[in-house]
Amino acid sequence: MTRIRRGYIARRRRTKTRLFSSTFRGAHSRLNRAMTQQKTRALGSAHRDRSRKKRDFRRLWITRINAVIREIKVFYSYCIFIHNLHKRHLLLNRKILSQIAISNRNCLSMISHEIKIMNFTGFRFPFVVV
Repeated sequence: MTRIRRGYIARRRRTKTRLFSSTFRGAHSRLNRAMTQQKTRALGSAHRDRSRKKRDFRRLWITRINAVIREIKVFYSYCIFIHNLHKRHLLLNRKILSQIAISNRNCLSMISHEIKIMNFTGFRFPFVVV
């Protein structure tokens, strides 16, 4: 009986896995089963951390804004500041506010003073100000 040669598909799949895991350390870059397991784990971690990165950056922005707001002592807390921003229809997201807080604190204090003045006078914008 003649010897049957296997196809190339499994070899191609393992080669792709080997190229993916070539930078891993130890057996994780040499043995097929360990390579496959590490590849699955790496892709799962990457998927999880893409969502986590968004969450972490939002937390960082909120922390920065809160620190500056408390330092300039216009509002006592971040949530009151954000509430008044939305009430006045000022469309500034947290990323932009944190960049303003880092680079130009005077600008953020001017924004918060204006919001506070508008709160006391009861002035409402008839349109959206950006």
